[in-house]
Amino acid sequence: MFLLRSVVGKLWLTIIGLVAIILILLGSFLIPYIENYFSQMKNQTESLKKLATHVSTETSEHLGDTTYYQMANEVLGFHEAHLFIVSKELGSLWIDRRNDTETQYRASDFFSNQDFASVFEGQHVDNSKLVKSHTPISPHNQYLAVAVPLLSKDGATIVGATVLYQSIQGLDATQTYVIRMFVIVSIVGFLLTTIFAFFLFYRITRPLLQLKKAANQITMGQYATRVPIVSTDEIGELAQTFNHMGEELEETIKAHSHEKEHLASVLRSMTDSVITFNADGNIILTNPQGFKIVREWGSIHWDAQLQSQKEQDSLVEDQVEYIPEPLQPLFDYVVANGKETTSKIHVQNGVWSIVMTPLYAQDGVRGAVAVLRDVTEEFRLDRFRKDFVANVSHELRTPLSMLQGYSEALLDDIAGTPEERREIAQVIHDESLRMGRLVHDLLDLAGMESGHLKMNFREVDLHMLVKRIYRKFSGLAKEKGVTLRYELAESPLVLDYADDDRLDQVLTNLLDNAIRYTPKGAEIIIQGQEMNHEGRDGLMVHIIDQGQGIPASDLPFIFERFYKADKARTRASVGGTGLGLAIVKNIIDAHKGDVLVTSVVGQGTTFAIFFPFMKPINME
Repeated sequence: MFLLRSVVGKLWLTIIGLVAIILILLGSFLIPYIENYFSQMKNQTESLKKLATHVSTETSEHLGDTTYYQMANEVLGFHEAHLFIVSKELGSLWIDRRNDTETQYRASDFFSNQDFASVFEGQHVDNSKLVKSHTPISPHNQYLAVAVPLLSKDGATIVGATVLYQSIQGLDATQTYVIRMFVIVSIVGFLLTTIFAFFLFYRITRPLLQLKKAANQITMGQYATRVPIVSTDEIGELAQTFNHMGEELEETIKAHSHEKEHLASVLRSMTDSVITFNADGNIILTNPQGFKIVREWGSIHWDAQLQSQKEQDSLVEDQVEYIPEPLQPLFDYVVANGKETTSKIHVQNGVWSIVMTPLYAQDGVRGAVAVLRDVTEEFRLDRFRKDFVANVSHELRTPLSMLQGYSEALLDDIAGTPEERREIAQVIHDESLRMGRLVHDLLDLAGMESGHLKMNFREVDLHMLVKRIYRKFSGLAKEKGVTLRYELAESPLVLDYADDDRLDQVLTNLLDNAIRYTPKGAEIIIQGQEMNHEGRDGLMVHIIDQGQGIPASDLPFIFERFYKADKARTRASVGGTGLGLAIVKNIIDAHKGDVLVTSVVGQGTTFAIFFPFMKPINME
């Protein structure tokens, strides 16, 4: 049963059946007629010899009887046979009459003289060999002829020969029929073969073409493509397996797409940057944050000797596709050792925490994935925390030490005169005031940074504010030998909503620093005017000094608490709490303003403060 259901079995049975049918047809029609073709001629020759012998015997009894000869030919005509007598002495020829048409034949038409000589000697001869070789006997017909001896009446001597000939057109008809049947059978066999060939082509190749078409559609993404099952053989099982494979592939692709979308959503929603590299260091996957990092770091020219702009543009393009330079050492370590590594790197003004993990394949590490987190703010806050503790400890330790030392001097009665006791008391008083200012500034700064700074907004006249500050610091400037002056626009300089006390605190802190770090004989200028800054209208105040200046590397950090631009200076040598500029920045931010600093070491520093015109709705 399995053989009958298989394609091989069907092909085998079809071919065997086709060959068997053709052979049976050919054998049924061709073989019998071929056999008859040779056996019929032999039988016809023997029958004709017997008939000729019998006729010759009867003719011996009627020698010279013409009526007998005519009657004998008429009787023989029913067998399509004909008779004529050849005289041994005369060699005469009898006339053969058939269908009222007179046709004469010579003895040489059938037999040669040698053949007749054999007959005259008592032998029987025939021309069957000539017939078998298809040698033509007459222009129109072929005949089988037999010659037998003709005896005298007494039977003692041979007086001639009796020749009996018969048409072999029946054999020709048989041959023609066989040929015709062979051609017909061949044509039928060809037609059957063609039909079976097209049938097999349709039954076998059509499902295969459908499978091929369906496979092409699946490769183009049409995973729902299926093929019809039209049989239960191997092709049908193949179609069923193909459909099952398509279903499994469709489900797998859907699951993969779902997982891919889920992973992409997770990556897009991550605040951290994720970058995936192959074993060669080429970037193969990033989330939006990671792509931004790659673009930004790719625009950094790490090679200081890179000269031409064309080379710079080429470097930026390469960095987008290849691992950024700061990650190269971590990548090399992960790929070489196959271990996860964690590190922090500094890129320009940012600090990044990096975790890089290897990606494994069957033959080893096939790449790495890096997760980057911007910890600049955390790093800054941690540094601020450490600096704050250290600076506060330092700022409090000095006055506390002096308070403790001078108070012990009073207790031990070291001061012998009232003037010495008065000086010690004055030092204790000054240090306590210094500690009070430090605590006050810390409380103010804490309130500002927490958003609890109390502001009293009202109309503020900048002319009056600057003149008041000028009077406050003119005496100190004279003591230091520093020239202090102001340059204000003649037009009214009025802020409708500002805190006069806080603005006074801003200018006080800036001028205090300017006088402290400006050498004798130099100049400090206060300027004020109305102007537009970054699309906003307001008042701009400049504090310009000719002091020692601030290094460019320290400018980004001067508004941080306790930051010291001059690392060699101490608070005791210059005074102050180290919180003045931090307080200035917070007060200006509370007024929605901006503060800008430009400085050249050895030439001086300029603070530019912008206060925008504001409405009450923006104030608290």
